[in-house]
Amino acid sequence: MKYNIIGVKTTEYNFRDTGIAPAPDGKVEIKPQFSRVARMAKEGEKVSQVGLSLKIESTEQEPKPFNITVSIVGLFVVEDIKNQDEERRFVIDATKLLYPYLRTAVSALMASVQIPPLYLPVITGPVFPEDRDVFAFTTASNPDDGNLN
Repeated sequence: MKYNIIGVKTTEYNFRDTGIAPAPDGKVEIKPQFSRVARMAKEGEKVSQVGLSLKIESTEQEPKPFNITVSIVGLFVVEDIKNQDEERRFVIDATKLLYPYLRTAVSALMASVQIPPLYLPVITGPVFPEDRDVFAFTTASNPDDGNLN
């Protein structure tokens, strides 16, 4: 299996103030939700896409002073994937490669709205817990599935 990254683009970059004041100590429990979508190249194509998203939403049960959504997509030239295990390994590796871009985009968004930046943790291993043990993601085989654009 061989792959090279050919680009990263931001597909969603959204901040909304909810009008809820932070706690007096200034601390906010954010509980970000991460998601990932992979669309592997079809027969005869070489460009595959892996998308990462982060969402933080205020709810009645867990109010937050803001909602944010950031989504990025990495474009990769992928060759010689022979089986599902190699496809899984590619998606895990691509996720690790893209995570710092997502981390930077989230911090930049927070700073651009003039509130203290949110710094996601540095992760050196698999980003998603399910990447450690089992094949726990799907790849879109139909261009309408897992639309990354």
